[in-house]
Amino acid sequence: MTETFETENEFGKGTVISWASLLDANCREQAEAISRVPILEGHLALMPDAHFGFGPPVGSALLTRDAVMPYAVGVDIGCGMMALQTDLDRRQFTSPGRLLGRIRQLIPAGVGKAQLIESSAAEAFIEEFGLPYGIEMLKPGAEATARNQFGTLGSGNHFVEVCEDAPEDGRVWLLLHSGSRGIGNQLATAHVRIAQELCKTPLESREFAFVERGTPAFDAYIADMLWCQNYAYHQRQAMMAALMQAVWEEVGSFEIVQEINCHHNYAEELEPGLWLTRKGAIDASEGRMGIIPGSMGAATYIVRGKGNPMSYNTSPHGAGRLMGRNVARKTLDLAAFKEQMAGRTWMDREAQQLLDEAPNAYKPIGQVIEDSFNLIEPVTILHQFINYKGL
Repeated sequence: MTETFETENEFGKGTVISWASLLDANCREQAEAISRVPILEGHLALMPDAHFGFGPPVGSALLTRDAVMPYAVGVDIGCGMMALQTDLDRRQFTSPGRLLGRIRQLIPAGVGKAQLIESSAAEAFIEEFGLPYGIEMLKPGAEATARNQFGTLGSGNHFVEVCEDAPEDGRVWLLLHSGSRGIGNQLATAHVRIAQELCKTPLESREFAFVERGTPAFDAYIADMLWCQNYAYHQRQAMMAALMQAVWEEVGSFEIVQEINCHHNYAEELEPGLWLTRKGAIDASEGRMGIIPGSMGAATYIVRGKGNPMSYNTSPHGAGRLMGRNVARKTLDLAAFKEQMAGRTWMDREAQQLLDEAPNAYKPIGQVIEDSFNLIEPVTILHQFINYKGL
């Protein structure tokens, strides 16, 4: 079921089509304001996991003509998910605590964390794809950040998990969520600032600033955005290789049955001058496989897209936050959080620091999937038995 919100004010007219049954007033107002930005073509599609963010809400898809809005992509350009289905059985994992320890050794995680030395995967990526176009406008050390953070997890809602597809047959899946790390954030922030300096169109918020086709600022942003998407995609592959090594050391060799690697913060040109931007949303074209994770204490859904044109062939990317991080830290109960994580191997000693990631800070993933019934088809439900997050 969808809702349509039509609005008009001195900045123009706008239309929002929403799939969200759980939608707070701030998010709705933000979506309506974005829909009135003059570069939009058609409506703004608001996903079931939508929540307030910088620029457009997280969980939105929109079309723009001859311009792109940097905050519509977000500051973690190319952020996304990767999943591997293996032929391993859950019963082979007899020492999950030891495996979590090895994962922590192989995949650095946390704010600003990097590899101790540049990895061979990072060297290979830079050799093949070079450095971003806008590297020179960043602070000294940006190149080292790009090289040394390649293959690292980050913090916030980024995670690595080992899951089973129970109650089907208990086969094991490897799962991770990460983006373009510090280099992506630095480039995105720089381009937002440039867009705000150059954009002369009256807007309801400076966060809605855009760069226009045919200008150096547009060309520079597109070049850096595409580089960051590529960086994020390949660095997820590098982390997955490390995760596979950890699992191989613990249980022995295994076969890969299926692989999925999908962005959920990105833009693509559909035809000359027409850009589709998804922020906290994934490609759900007909037959396209995708990943929609819940919170760290909830299920993840492997899904197949239905190709709904009203959503621009888009679906949600996760559970979506119910409350901001500061509110979660102040209001959620630590004991309840630990109880919700019972039966899993996770960083329970750091539970206080992870309280803003507790399941109650997020929308119920079951509701998000139910709201998405005409966007995607659930294929497999995964339940994590090992969870690793950055602090």
